[in-house]
Amino acid sequence: MQRNDEFLYRLVHANPIEEVMSGYVNLTRRGRNYVCNCPFHSEKTPSCYIYLDDNPHFYCFGCGAGGDVITFIMKIENLSFTEAVRILAQRAGMEVPENNSRDAQYAKRKTRIYEMNRLAANYFYKNLLTGKNKAGLKYFADRRLSPQTIKKYGLGYSSDSWNELTDLLRSKGYSEDEIIDAWLAGRGRNGRLFDMFRNRVMFPIVDLRGNVIGFGGRVLDDSKPKYLNTGKTPVFDKGSNLFSMNFAKDAPVKRLILCEGYMDVIAVNQAGFENVVATLGTAITPDQARLISHYAEEVIIAYDSDGAGQRATQKAINHFADVGLRTRILHMEGAKDPDEFIKKFGPNRFRMLIDQSFDANTFMLDKCEEGLDLSTEAGRVELLKRSAKVLAGIESPLEREVYISRTSKKCDIPVSVLKTHIDGLLRRNSRSERKNEWRSITTGTIAHRDDINPESARFRKEAKAEETILTYLMMRPEDSEKLTTLIKPENFVTAFNRRVYESMLDKIKEDGKFAVSMLNGDFSPDEVGKICGIFAKNRDFDINMSVVEDCAAVLAAYHPPSDGAISDEELLSRFKSKRK
Repeated sequence: MQRNDEFLYRLVHANPIEEVMSGYVNLTRRGRNYVCNCPFHSEKTPSCYIYLDDNPHFYCFGCGAGGDVITFIMKIENLSFTEAVRILAQRAGMEVPENNSRDAQYAKRKTRIYEMNRLAANYFYKNLLTGKNKAGLKYFADRRLSPQTIKKYGLGYSSDSWNELTDLLRSKGYSEDEIIDAWLAGRGRNGRLFDMFRNRVMFPIVDLRGNVIGFGGRVLDDSKPKYLNTGKTPVFDKGSNLFSMNFAKDAPVKRLILCEGYMDVIAVNQAGFENVVATLGTAITPDQARLISHYAEEVIIAYDSDGAGQRATQKAINHFADVGLRTRILHMEGAKDPDEFIKKFGPNRFRMLIDQSFDANTFMLDKCEEGLDLSTEAGRVELLKRSAKVLAGIESPLEREVYISRTSKKCDIPVSVLKTHIDGLLRRNSRSERKNEWRSITTGTIAHRDDINPESARFRKEAKAEETILTYLMMRPEDSEKLTTLIKPENFVTAFNRRVYESMLDKIKEDGKFAVSMLNGDFSPDEVGKICGIFAKNRDFDINMSVVEDCAAVLAAYHPPSDGAISDEELLSRFKSKRK
């Protein structure tokens, strides 16, 4: 894509940021603008603002993420600048100019991996259906998967060959380094390539746009590891994606079922439930919880009933609470996982199980009883202590009252006594939160370290003056020539702000206007976020030319501190004076 600021300006205005962002988060009107829970960090109170002025952009006052609609797509979809532009251009029906930039080269690298993954998926699928070894087909048949389900998920089989897939990809024109880059092959001690997946049933992992981004492979014998997932590549990160999310995102209900394994998901989906996903060999991560929150309001956790599954359930509850998702727990009796339950009792019983699932608070309170002898006073006292912590963590006062009543009956203690104890815990928690908040304010240089412009900590007054000037320039780009005569880039004290000032002046000189979109490509998404933060924090101040002149005076008055060194001439002068 050729760098074309006029094209980017048109692209941004053809993709209203509020329309694009509303596909990922719930927006609430706040005056002329919008506010939402930030999709880039966990929060319960909205701190992300979408500004609909001549320069449409977003900024989160919680985590510092910010930018225009291009930056948003880059961050939310984990894309390069060029890829984000192509997606938005396709959305708006615009044609993208070509370019040979480094960013375009990275986009090409990712495209090549997508192509190799698609070829590999086709190879595994054909190998499953028509290959000599029928072990993979027998495995799926034994698990009662229909041909339609096998085709829907593109399931496959990797042969026991060391180089069959590698040779296929090389014959298609892919280099050895590219095949390794896609994590489809490794290099042995002898320097030769070997297929990464061998003698495994294969589960392609597909992203929300339909690209095959990686694979999960399960052995059919006692080999280790039992499951092997694609490692981190330019297109795949197992902690940021979910298996079958490409199907679940289009489910008509605002509820997702979370399972532990690929086969659980496929069995549940085959039984008629599209809204089911699984993590990729790891416990649920905050990124995955945020991804789910874009498509659901409630999660049904259907983890295995063993100890590991129950521990994973507790962790998942915490992550979902952080992003404001309601959580319910599936309690399976007579089966260890959803796959086995559906095989034994059928889809209708599974649907009833979902409808009868109990909420996360009940699960957490029931867990408090583990290992306690409730026939003893000591056991009941310990249960009360554990339960009190859970009850104090319930945000809704109405829900808290219901569970306090339930717990008081179980522990045979008056409701008023338990409620008094919980109220005390809530007050202590509130005081602790206020202390932590005050500590973060008083130690702001540590809690809010500026990694983008670290010099601002040393030159607070000058950095503030620079930010005021940058805000004025954004609001009044027509005054750029006047500003240039008043403040030269070299007058800026901090390197980052100087770079932003120079870039803005260049863009305005070339195009006669300025938009945040013009900074994309020259600045990283985090840097664009920092720039949007400068504008967001200063936009409500009355910044006029008189204020700018005062800021220019602050910068002009700055003198770099001496480093203690003296010139040769001064040294000679001092030496001579000592001899007199």
